[in-house]
Amino acid sequence: MNITVFCSAYSLDDRYSAPAADFARQLGAGGHTLVWGGSDAGLMGLLADEVRAAGGRLVGVLVEMLAHKGYQGADELVMTPDLPTRKAELLARADAVVVLAGGLGTLDEVTEVLELKKHGLHGKPIVLLDSAGFYGGLRTQLERMDAEGFLPLPLAELVAFADAPAEVFALLAASAASAAVEI
Repeated sequence: MNITVFCSAYSLDDRYSAPAADFARQLGAGGHTLVWGGSDAGLMGLLADEVRAAGGRLVGVLVEMLAHKGYQGADELVMTPDLPTRKAELLARADAVVVLAGGLGTLDEVTEVLELKKHGLHGKPIVLLDSAGFYGGLRTQLERMDAEGFLPLPLAELVAFADAPAEVFALLAASAASAAVEI
């Protein structure tokens, strides 16, 4: 499976980096491909290092203005001219999207893929790894949107939240099994 991951390009404390490293090891050991922002910095670099060490494949999608931060050990490094093209390429290459702790760029990416899914422009599973309750506020807001009729489909069909890396893979497996049954 090609798993696109959105996350921080900054180094984060152990509450966020330890679950991210665990997730990355499981991704690599499971024979999956990490599709990510292509950076060697922060959480992005940690993910790539751990996936590579566990035997996984790396596909980086980097924006030209950040070419100097490109991960040198990627199996494939795609260069895009701007951030909108990068986001489109990350989604196009994804079988699933996983979101780890991140800042404004990560929030931008996740809200865009949620909006596209809401409108039926893709049906890929989206899972947020809620390390240390990082996405608790977003979860509360989305639940309110769902309860008050702002979403055209149930929240559970739009996004899932996982408390631990193993739960991310369980949710992705359940989604894949569900998709196979619907065919």
